[in-house]
Amino acid sequence: MRSAHAIAIVALLIAVDIAASSVPAAEIPQQERRSGYSFMTPDTQAIQDDDTTNPGMLGVLDGEALWKSKAGATGKACADCHDDARTSMKGVAARYPAFDKALRRPVNLEQRINLCRVEHQQATALPYESHDLLALAAFVAEQSRGVAIVAGADPQLEPFVARGRELFMQRQGQLNLGCANCHDDNWDKRLAGSAITQAHPTGYPLYRLEWQSLGSLQRRMRACMTGFRAQAYDYGAPELVELELYLMSRAQGMPIETPAVRP
Repeated sequence: MRSAHAIAIVALLIAVDIAASSVPAAEIPQQERRSGYSFMTPDTQAIQDDDTTNPGMLGVLDGEALWKSKAGATGKACADCHDDARTSMKGVAARYPAFDKALRRPVNLEQRINLCRVEHQQATALPYESHDLLALAAFVAEQSRGVAIVAGADPQLEPFVARGRELFMQRQGQLNLGCANCHDDNWDKRLAGSAITQAHPTGYPLYRLEWQSLGSLQRRMRACMTGFRAQAYDYGAPELVELELYLMSRAQGMPIETPAVRP
């Protein structure tokens, strides 16, 4: 049985006939780039804007508790090294994925949290999409709310940004679609009743009403790949980190919104 997302993409194919087009996707001019927030209904915007109704804030609160909890063989908490997150973590999420000198490649925020757990707390890495990892990432990212995104500015990241852009443009899967066919060519149209945004990841981890939970940007990207019937990369795969890096780099200047709320 087809997934709802796959059926929706088929409907989009029929409606706008993008599969038949051989014209390359045109990148969105800088002055026309908009956060996904601007495509949401007033009701959804209101849920995000009020911390007392934003369900993503429950994850942030859990993340704050984890930040202060001791873990691993060292018996250290994140706060033992980084002190008050409101100061030490302000602006951090705005520059991730960032270049890791030891690994010689970019890592995203969730990977950085796990690297710290393993190296400095001597604790087991948290599984991708687990509540604790998403909660910690949401708590860290929330400290940068309102800070302009600068990810991708490091010259060491240039080849990785380029590879992420190639993947964004690349058609793949049985439906022969690329990310750009929706998010560059058809933004502000509708997909199964929902707005097609420009794919600027300003609010991850975010609370998606469809999921009824927090979720990562990689979860969203994998869902899209499955939707156009391509083999989704594993969580944490270099390809997904590079795509994440490209998306963040093209959102430079937009403020962090974590935890955002989306349909």
